[in-house]
Amino acid sequence: MVFFGTAKPIKELEEDKLHTFSPHRALSKIEMSSILFFLGILLGVAALESIGVLFNFAGWLNEAIPNQNIVVILLGIGSSVIDNVPLVAASIGMFQNPLDDAMWHFIAYTAGTGGSLLIIGSAAGVAAMGMEKINFFWYAKNILWLAFAGFIFGALTLMAMEYLHLF
Repeated sequence: MVFFGTAKPIKELEEDKLHTFSPHRALSKIEMSSILFFLGILLGVAALESIGVLFNFAGWLNEAIPNQNIVVILLGIGSSVIDNVPLVAASIGMFQNPLDDAMWHFIAYTAGTGGSLLIIGSAAGVAAMGMEKINFFWYAKNILWLAFAGFIFGALTLMAMEYLHLF
């Protein structure tokens, strides 16, 4: 009996929430400049990937620098400009390591964390630029060195863990 007495108020509450959380309202809150920025980045990277530039560059990098860890760190730094998905896809063809090798964890770390070196390297950074009105040059001057220090210390930690066979 208690259920029937509360069913109608709950239904009315849900209808109010449906209006509050409607697709139309959500789409009205989106910043179109951020959407167009990501569209441009993704189209540019997809073009580079489709003509083979990313794969050829990754292969050249692997041949030019014999130390695999340095190559992976440079790929991570590259992910601050290039989207990390095609970057990791290009690295799959570069390395012949087994799928359960620690190097793949290292690539995941560097590609994911390297995207935060520049504010334009991650979706969260671009969203923060739009919402909080953060200037690219302010971020580069005040935050870049902190992000880079964290990136390098994390990379050194992962390399030490691999050297000590901790993972």
